[in-house]
Amino acid sequence: MLDDEPGRKRRRLWVHPIVAQRQQKGQFHKLFNDLRQDSNKFKSYCRMSIETFDHLLICLHPDLNFVDTSMRRSISAEQRLLVTLRFLATGNSFASLHFEFLLGISTISGIVCHTCKVIWQRLREAVMPTPTAADWLRIAAGFNQSAQFPNCIGALDGKHIRVKKPSHSGSRYFNYKQYFSVVLMALADSDYKFVIVDIGAYGSTSDSRILSASRMGERLRQNQLALPEPSRLPGSAGPPAPFVIVADEGFALSPHLMRPFPRRDLDDRKRIFNYRLTRARRYVECAFGILSSKWRVFQSSIQMKPDNVTLVIQACHATQLHQDLRCLHRC
Repeated sequence: MLDDEPGRKRRRLWVHPIVAQRQQKGQFHKLFNDLRQDSNKFKSYCRMSIETFDHLLICLHPDLNFVDTSMRRSISAEQRLLVTLRFLATGNSFASLHFEFLLGISTISGIVCHTCKVIWQRLREAVMPTPTAADWLRIAAGFNQSAQFPNCIGALDGKHIRVKKPSHSGSRYFNYKQYFSVVLMALADSDYKFVIVDIGAYGSTSDSRILSASRMGERLRQNQLALPEPSRLPGSAGPPAPFVIVADEGFALSPHLMRPFPRRDLDDRKRIFNYRLTRARRYVECAFGILSSKWRVFQSSIQMKPDNVTLVIQACHATQLHQDLRCLHRC
């Protein structure tokens, strides 16, 4: 009866003959073992070292390991992780990965989405824990040393991630740059690492509104981020100054968020302030650049639904931050 439904494509083969040769000609079975013999080639292929891959596999193995059935053999956790990393590292379409790994297109789609979800669930607490007052002080010391901007606890900005137009979405995802996107709002430290992220806002929404509606913005307004007590600026005898986040002109000024002075009628003090604030704010822009350079899926339009795009962004953040093996040991 299902085959007689109008518009339904009838499956002619249970397994395509080309896909049936996966264990003989698939890229995982032919290339993976050879790549492990050359650390440089492996890192170029997976965008991480062999040791990091193995530690990540140990963390994710319980959720990526499936049992064989009487119908077919399961895909190993190692292969699932490799397919996902290859998608994040190249941004190739699922159809292209289908011919590389000889897996079904729908199978690859399910593997990528599930693996990305598992990566975020398993690594989130290890790589992006809730900052404490000691963490904010460490970040402030880093900005004071590298950007000469004291009492700065992070640089904030939003990045538009290009996506295909979601069905029945109107202009909600259409941004001022004239393409469809979801917004990644991130707070970065002076080591180009993300401290807090908010993912998935509509591309048409302004940065200020995204921050205001996010959990980070709400906790910032209610002073629930465990920020340190105000302290005097270096070399100053004035009253204690609060710890602040630096951002661009797209954000609204608040007690804990600093933006530059308007670019007109600037005296020397305001010009110097704007220069130092811009210098501190560039750390989050550089962090976005490092993320896009490492995971090239961000360099083209992601052909997935917005919810799945959110999973991809979360997985890229987690794998970007977990390169330090000390974080992996906390999984």
